[in-house]
Amino acid sequence: MNNRFALIDMGTNTFHLLVTEVDEQGQLHDLYKTKVPVRLGQGGISNGAIAPEASERALKTLRDFRHTIDDFGAETVRAMATSMVRNASNGEAFVKEVFKHTDIQVEVIDGAREAELIYYGVRAAGVLDEKVSMIMDIGGGSVEFILCNQQEIFWKQSFELGAQRLMDKFFTQDPIPAESIAAEKAYLNERLQPLTDAVAKYKPIVLVGSSGTFDTLCDISALRRGDTSRLAGPPAASVLAVEDFYTVHQDLLRKNHDERLAVPGMLEMRVDMIVLASIAVDFVLEKYKLQEVRVSSYALKEGVLYEMLQSRK
Repeated sequence: MNNRFALIDMGTNTFHLLVTEVDEQGQLHDLYKTKVPVRLGQGGISNGAIAPEASERALKTLRDFRHTIDDFGAETVRAMATSMVRNASNGEAFVKEVFKHTDIQVEVIDGAREAELIYYGVRAAGVLDEKVSMIMDIGGGSVEFILCNQQEIFWKQSFELGAQRLMDKFFTQDPIPAESIAAEKAYLNERLQPLTDAVAKYKPIVLVGSSGTFDTLCDISALRRGDTSRLAGPPAASVLAVEDFYTVHQDLLRKNHDERLAVPGMLEMRVDMIVLASIAVDFVLEKYKLQEVRVSSYALKEGVLYEMLQSRK
């Protein structure tokens, strides 16, 4: 039996590939990891279809992924598509096209399933304990919130409020003006009412940010303090002090595109979306009075892997 797995997370903004191997003891050894700014939602997210250029970028990336997977000899390939593909009018046609060109069978997962898999990934990172936490995973298309502890999920929901969608709606000037920040927060306040109700019931005290934006916020914050330990790649679990988040956040709001790009730790593929995402993090911390921020570099694809390994036992 081949013990090499390839996991692909086809996000609205970024495609991730992880090739990993399971040894006799059931321990995982990552062989290869990459992320590519495919921007599947660009030019189409607001009108609900994948644009032709975006589709081309996706196919090229997946062909490259397929070569890498074959080079490593991974026989089990799982590819998950999320918000952009599940909401696109041409999502089904896109999935067929991918299979035709790459022999990769894409699973289009709904928001509730996405949230559940993110929980498994985050739990595997070791950031959860007995305290009630709120996991927040900010994608380009959707944002997942999960209220949980290390034992169980109490409540979960996916909202189509990802950073690309927020950007299309609120990012009309750069640097972002105060009225756009206020407008985004008012919009989140209205759209996240189900989360507000759940918070009143389950009373989370910790915010756990999952991958993406949160990894970048941690990278920027660490480099500001002269800590270069994350340059080799983020650890599975990190802590981001609330005041450190706000230092980075305020700085991002003041800067324009080029100034943000010059910030040590910034990734070009997040340089604009991170502004909208950071405002959403600020909103959540403030609104729900969360006292600490932890970060998991594990998310959806690690959750899929965890589930696969459980089913083999």
